[in-house]
Amino acid sequence: MTSPLFKFGLISDIQWADIPDGKSFHGTPRYYREALFSARRAVAAFKAEKVDLAIHLGDIIDFHNSHHGLSEMALEAAIECFDTLERPTIHCIGNHCLYNHTRDVLNSRLGIDAHKEKISLAGEHSYFTFTPPVIPSPGYKFIVLDGYDVSFLGWPPGNPLHEKAVEILNTHNPNEEKNSNNGLEGLEKRFVKFGGGCSDAQLDWLRLELQKCRETQHKVFICCHLCLHPKTCAPTCLLWNFDQVQGILSEYSDVVVATLAGHAHRDGYYYDPATGIHNRVCAGVLEAEPGSDCFGIVEVYCDRIEVKGRDSFGSGVWEVNSGNGNCEDTLRKKKELPF
Repeated sequence: MTSPLFKFGLISDIQWADIPDGKSFHGTPRYYREALFSARRAVAAFKAEKVDLAIHLGDIIDFHNSHHGLSEMALEAAIECFDTLERPTIHCIGNHCLYNHTRDVLNSRLGIDAHKEKISLAGEHSYFTFTPPVIPSPGYKFIVLDGYDVSFLGWPPGNPLHEKAVEILNTHNPNEEKNSNNGLEGLEKRFVKFGGGCSDAQLDWLRLELQKCRETQHKVFICCHLCLHPKTCAPTCLLWNFDQVQGILSEYSDVVVATLAGHAHRDGYYYDPATGIHNRVCAGVLEAEPGSDCFGIVEVYCDRIEVKGRDSFGSGVWEVNSGNGNCEDTLRKKKELPF
């Protein structure tokens, strides 16, 4: 039986807080304390499956921590959970992360600065690329987007990216309370204060990184906390300028294999026949019933991607065009590497 090129653990929206259970705005139960136990089980499974890395798609802790003086304790406990894996972990920045900590703290504590240093990417932003450590080139790369690069969150008033967010919401959302999308129709519902977008600089960077991947024959996963395709989620959960991102991805559909996102707390999937890109939104740990699991093991093969979900986390098999003819050679080399 053919071995995968590599495999990774996938999980989203832990939103842990040491507080009693509650409900979402829509009345969905939220199991705040249980979320950490669920995350620990997920990481234990990742370790047992010998994944090469883990990905958490954002909102590692919940905003309630900031109201109870628990932000530091909560972040420390959540990070310790992933430290037990002893493998690289990719973290996306989510809105609940920014409710609790400044961007510079998150970039440091979640290892984002370390990823940026490896690719000589300076600045306070939280986007970066990551190459799995066991894959010889050509192989795969992960491009991690910062969906809150243009946002009310993470930047002080007066910062150009904060002011750009103010301009966008004033243009698209007439409500006094900008977290409300009352009166907005269709895809316009995404213009809420707890959302965000990618800056022009980030979009330029994304295009440049994809061009590099085309030249080096790397395939790419795109990761972001906010959802990137309108057919995967409710409009409220979309990146403000998802359309611009999709436009760039369509230009590089020979490179991009899949997008991975969280934020919506429920599974969503759409295969775009126009581009051949798989778009997946992942269910959130926070709303998984106590004792149940919510994570996936993703196995990447030359011709397919297998998502093996647990309990409320959906499974799937996605076809992939290897596109370069070096896949079997990559598999051969992988067997020569120590785990």
